[in-house]
Amino acid sequence: MALQWMLLTYAVAAEAAVALLLTLPSPKLLKYRLVYVVSLILQPALFIVPFAGFQLLDLYWKNEHRLMCTSEVCTAAERDRYEKSIYKAQRNVILCTSACLLYWSIYQICKFYKKIQSLEEAEKRIKDQ
Repeated sequence: MALQWMLLTYAVAAEAAVALLLTLPSPKLLKYRLVYVVSLILQPALFIVPFAGFQLLDLYWKNEHRLMCTSEVCTAAERDRYEKSIYKAQRNVILCTSACLLYWSIYQICKFYKKIQSLEEAEKRIKDQ
């Protein structure tokens, strides 16, 4: 069961690294080539969005059908295990949400740089005429 969370964690770490690389200042040529490479990777990497969505649905279902341990009948160990599962579920929700938000932000950054590049090319054509 932990394999999907490790996969999602590595995907979020990779997305964060790519977002950091795209937002760091760098020479224009390097930036445009990096945007080109990331744009090629974005389409196959789209699997992360439905995967994270499915994990969110799984977390919601588990939360709805979780046994509650709030009465005085529960032992301290049962209460600790219940609270630990709640914390893990909250962490996993944050992980899924950040995977989707990071993918969206990388997509928007690439779209922004492509628009800038096309506007610069149009400006250059107008100056040459």
